[in-house]
Amino acid sequence: MEEKDKKTEGFIPKHGGYRNLITYQKAEIIYDGTYYFTNRFFKKYDRTIDQMIQAARSGKQNIVEASMASGTSKETEIKLTNVARASLEELKIDYEDFLRRNKYEIWNIEHPYTKRFREINRAPNATYETYKKAIEHEQREICANSMICLINIVSYLLSQQIKSLETAFLNEGGLRERMTKARIEVRRQKGK
Repeated sequence: MEEKDKKTEGFIPKHGGYRNLITYQKAEIIYDGTYYFTNRFFKKYDRTIDQMIQAARSGKQNIVEASMASGTSKETEIKLTNVARASLEELKIDYEDFLRRNKYEIWNIEHPYTKRFREINRAPNATYETYKKAIEHEQREICANSMICLINIVSYLLSQQIKSLETAFLNEGGLRERMTKARIEVRRQKGK
């Protein structure tokens, strides 16, 4: 990198690449799947529809906001990523309530279908189509449990993302530190 490029680089790092995040991609599938699920299995004016869709939307949108805020505030990025995880946890409880109220089994981690879902999840560049057979299955129990499996995967990934953000903050600091470092470097360059 040339000396000139170093000067114009700035102290705000690249940010906002949320569409490349697996957590965002899968949260979008959760949102679409929740929209499908609630419209299929709940009566038109049931408040649960809005609540579940809002929780799914909040999970997805907070990943977007966290990514966009990452350039100027690691604290905000971490907080919003955690809000995304909390929203998806709320949504998971709604799916569990649906299963419990309808006397369906909630699959544990050792359930054969949970294991099969994890195999499907390994597909690279997964889209809604990857999970469509499970999400839109004729059996309500499979639909709801599939959504729970997907939420569990994204919650785990968000937890890992938060740990990574914590480590990055400890190693790289925040905006104020980068601003101070950049200002000191400019002064040093002028002093030459």
